[in-house]
Amino acid sequence: MKRLSKRIFVVFLIVLAAFLLHGCAPREQEKNTEERSASEAGTEGVREETGPKIGISIYRYDDTFMKLYRSELKQYLEETCHADVIMRNAGGDQEEQNRQISQFISDGCDGIIVNPVEVSAAPGLSDDCSRAGIPLVFINREPNEEEQKRWQDNHMAVSCVGTDSRQAGTYQGEIIREMPDKGDINGDGVVSYAMLMGEDGNEDSRYRTEYSIKALEEGGMKTDKLFSGNGDWNKDKGKKLAQEVLNTYGSRIEVIFCNNDSMANGALEAVEEAGRVPGKDIYLVGVDALQDTVKYIKEGKIAGTVLNDLEGQSQTAADTLIKMIDGEDVDTRYQVDYIKVTAISTFHTLKGED
Repeated sequence: MKRLSKRIFVVFLIVLAAFLLHGCAPREQEKNTEERSASEAGTEGVREETGPKIGISIYRYDDTFMKLYRSELKQYLEETCHADVIMRNAGGDQEEQNRQISQFISDGCDGIIVNPVEVSAAPGLSDDCSRAGIPLVFINREPNEEEQKRWQDNHMAVSCVGTDSRQAGTYQGEIIREMPDKGDINGDGVVSYAMLMGEDGNEDSRYRTEYSIKALEEGGMKTDKLFSGNGDWNKDKGKKLAQEVLNTYGSRIEVIFCNNDSMANGALEAVEEAGRVPGKDIYLVGVDALQDTVKYIKEGKIAGTVLNDLEGQSQTAADTLIKMIDGEDVDTRYQVDYIKVTAISTFHTLKGED
């Protein structure tokens, strides 16, 4: 009986030891695994910082300026705000853009940025986002003052970031006025010009067109519009329009005003192919300060351009949206100034230039 009890006691000790080993080893192994994983990841247990989910809809990806703008905007949001960015191309289709905004809302985006296909769609998009409780910022194409006032009166988390295209047009006229002959190359007392405009009905196009000539005339110059046409901000269309101008009016054309640099670059190709000498017997001027255009200005082929500060605009748009997401009050509109760019400008201040 004593021998049996002793045997039972020994078995009990063996079972107890096995239990203790079984209970402790996995926890120790788990602890070592966690420490090893943290060490290998280099995080030492620190959580990775994450930011808001942002939906962005761009009116068209093939627009050269907006290509640069959206790239700058995405980089700033990801690197500075640690945001998860969803970027979509509306392809010039307002219905497609409406679907994209609806999807951003369904996907639970914390904020939305829209470069509208049609500015007239702004009220509907604003209402949709406001009902969903999602802050919204319009970029590049501004809704009108009446719509902006509606946001303010109804305390809507909606804002817009843009520029004053009247300023851009004024600078274009001043650039030509500052030429030695003030744009009157043939000396007849009149500046004969062609106007390559952006999209029909677009506010930027209208103001750049109107105020460029207004600045020239207010400087004492007489003007004669020989041609105007819509190039839709496109280089190839700008070139075709310039070819039509040169074929029709030849040496009578002294200045080609272009609502943006893409069209100006296209017009330059047409001018050179026609045997004209840009910067000597014909002047070209644009808007945006694209890298190629700035190079042409340095070479004396284009009289000047106007810097459309995409870096300032994109960062202002991102900062404004983040403030609204964080519950802060913002203005309904932020304006970023244009900068005149000519051969005597300090080009090193331009993004991407030496």
